[in-house]
Amino acid sequence: MMQFGILGSGSWATALAKILTDAGKNIYWWVRNDDTISHLEKRRHNPHYLTNAYFNTGKLQLNSNINFVIEQSDVLVAVIPSVYINQVLSSLNKDAFNNKKIVSAVKGILPEKNQLFHEYLNENFNVPLENYFTLLGPSHAEEVAAEKLSYLTFSGLDISVTKQIAEAFKTEFILTSVNPDIIGVQYAAIMKNIYALGAGIAHGLDYGDNFLSVYIANAANEMVRFVREVKHEASDAHINYAASVYLGDLLVTCYSLYSRNRTLGNMIGKGYSVKVAQLELGMVAEGYNASKCVHNTNQQLKVAIPIADIIYKILWEQLLPADGFTAIEKMLV
Repeated sequence: MMQFGILGSGSWATALAKILTDAGKNIYWWVRNDDTISHLEKRRHNPHYLTNAYFNTGKLQLNSNINFVIEQSDVLVAVIPSVYINQVLSSLNKDAFNNKKIVSAVKGILPEKNQLFHEYLNENFNVPLENYFTLLGPSHAEEVAAEKLSYLTFSGLDISVTKQIAEAFKTEFILTSVNPDIIGVQYAAIMKNIYALGAGIAHGLDYGDNFLSVYIANAANEMVRFVREVKHEASDAHINYAASVYLGDLLVTCYSLYSRNRTLGNMIGKGYSVKVAQLELGMVAEGYNASKCVHNTNQQLKVAIPIADIIYKILWEQLLPADGFTAIEKMLV
């Protein structure tokens, strides 16, 4: 039986801990703050995130020592914002993840070197791609906490092991599927956050549903074009880009009021500066850093991603949102 450990204690980490314990699993859970641990043990919920999600604390082994949680776990679910990963993991021994399976619920790109999480793990901890899996949506932590039916997609090179991991997350309100496209799903998750931020800007600028539907349709084409190029695969005819982990995740992130990226974009569209909007949000919206990382990556690839380019300029080069979206209006088909 696989022993699961969770690294991180934000809203998505809390939701995944709920899923695993609801599925009957005992888990080790790294929570940085001892006060949060004390609150979880006494009050049975995370005081900072998803406060309506209650736990059977008999199934939780909470610890603020990340090394202890790693040592005790066979499968580690990493739920740390991409911008903080290096800060959190850099002090670990180089062999910390030997013989461990890593399930990434990271939805961003590491800004220091424009790396995906598996690239960082391989470079710094010699984690082979065979031991790396991804856990992606479409889903929202708030709906998981409310036990609304949600879907999770797991990707990995070894489909039989991927299915094993996916099976551990099945509950009455969680359905899972598996996918072999481990590189593509990560880049799709990165790109959809950028487009969701743009969808929020459009909403803040008072664009209507018709525009947004055309915007998302064009963003979907752009996302697939970029993902195909960045993978450098001769053929990906076996990949269904209309599947939930690609198009479905893009749609829910662009439309949902739970989406951090959409919320951040909405504030920017309404006239908040990027920095003030980030302070007001109070959480990490991965699309902000992702837009710069994708822009830098695309300097070599030179893929036509004009929507993502304009969102980057709004976020990082002080292009006025209204001017940026006037330009986007003219390129949509």
